[in-house]
Amino acid sequence: MEMDSHKQDERGASAIATVQPSKGPLHSDRHDQLNTQSFEKDAAAAIAPDHAVLLDKAEEHRVQRKIDRFLIPVMWFGYGLVYYDKAILGSAVLFGMTKDLQLSVVDRSTTPPTTSTERLSWATSMFYFGMLAGLYPLTFLLQRFNIGRVLGGVVILWGLVAMLTAAVTSWQGLFAQRFFLGFVESIIPTGFMCIVSGYYTQEEQALRQSWWLSSTGAWTMIGGALNYGFAQITGGSLKRWQYIYLMAGALTVAFGCVCFWIPNSAVDAWFLTEHERVVAVERLRKGQTGVRCQMLKREQLREAVLDVKIWLVAFMMAAAYTVNGAVSGFGPLIVSTFGYTTLESILLQFPLGALVFIFILLTGYLSSRIRNICLILLILCCFPVIAGCVMIWKSTWYHHAPTPVAGYTIIGFFGPVIFLIINIGMANVAGATKKSFTAAAIFVAYCVGNIVGPLLIKTQTLNRHYPELWLGIIICYCIVITLAIVLYLHLRRENKRRDGLPKDDAERDKLAFRDLTDKENVYFRYVL
Repeated sequence: MEMDSHKQDERGASAIATVQPSKGPLHSDRHDQLNTQSFEKDAAAAIAPDHAVLLDKAEEHRVQRKIDRFLIPVMWFGYGLVYYDKAILGSAVLFGMTKDLQLSVVDRSTTPPTTSTERLSWATSMFYFGMLAGLYPLTFLLQRFNIGRVLGGVVILWGLVAMLTAAVTSWQGLFAQRFFLGFVESIIPTGFMCIVSGYYTQEEQALRQSWWLSSTGAWTMIGGALNYGFAQITGGSLKRWQYIYLMAGALTVAFGCVCFWIPNSAVDAWFLTEHERVVAVERLRKGQTGVRCQMLKREQLREAVLDVKIWLVAFMMAAAYTVNGAVSGFGPLIVSTFGYTTLESILLQFPLGALVFIFILLTGYLSSRIRNICLILLILCCFPVIAGCVMIWKSTWYHHAPTPVAGYTIIGFFGPVIFLIINIGMANVAGATKKSFTAAAIFVAYCVGNIVGPLLIKTQTLNRHYPELWLGIIICYCIVITLAIVLYLHLRRENKRRDGLPKDDAERDKLAFRDLTDKENVYFRYVL
């Protein structure tokens, strides 16, 4: 038995040796050939054999860590900028943007006069209308062409649009700027989701998705600290909120330059050696999720549109993200109604950010360690969100009241809920075009939730503690729990059905890099 194992290791080493790409510059003729071959089929097919190759565990781990060291910091910083860019509107209104751009309207025909922030609600929502418009075209553009070049160009454009916010002089201009800002930013989350699914196994994806998504919590704190610093500005020719957008845009342009260095896939990752690229691809064979294919396939689009689990995930995302539209756009404003000053309202975002950061990482870690626990964790994390809404809604609001602030903080459990929905959605699809469709569908739903959330805030109901907002979020999270249970039962039943089918290891190895969807490949197993 020991001798057989030794021979198998020799065959594996030989296989790796025979499929190594020739050494040379990154843009050599050999690489051009690989890119041409990978256009119509999975890029991995250009360097991976039809049969499985035994890998040394220590070497596999070393390659995995090398991928981590390059990709994760880039994605963490990039998505942090996305979240900060959206959230600074909530702080900007405290720095005078509401007055400068006429985002609030006072109705003096009532007694006493009432103030409407409907324009602010629409300014928040226009960002997500822009995202809706950009998601599918930019996501498929990213699949069809070179990832680094497309990302770099679009991110630099995003930074320039963000800086132009400082030049806006009216609420109509802000509406237009927010739309285009959402359009260009839409490329980041879907792009990162597809990148993770192309570099990591199903078991590894949960932890890696949690690492870059945790930046939402970290950047709530980092952004709060930056905004607190800008609050100290008392002079200068610009308003404080204009300085915030200029800085955010400048950081984004710098990040866009970095994006040009992101490789197309593990097949041509410049930060890996030729041998390490083969290892990086081969270790993905077992999961049957593939690496990357640049051809858009109609049959995969058709399957994705008719796939029940994608619709369940999308509806869960839309329902779960209603809370973010209120928290990111109106969070500091809501907290200020508890009697806190502008600066105190900004500082009180820190506990919320810390909770999001910690629990996204914790649920990601647990999901990577305990098999099929994602949907269970998702359901458990919904309950604190519901409890937080009840605490804010039904508690007494007085000067520096602790209960609504505590409720506002534990609403931060929506962060791990969102992360788990994204992970479930992306880990359970295969086929490059279907992955792109799913990533875009998840964030279309994300946009819907963010559009609905701000519209639930009616300033006229402040004395009743915004009942439409909190009741609406509670209903949405009850829907998330119900859909999660349905999805769990659906995926478990499908896994059991597939476990009963005849198995052929040789066929499974051959199908791994054929760019098949999860439905076409009977060896694919769903993550619960």
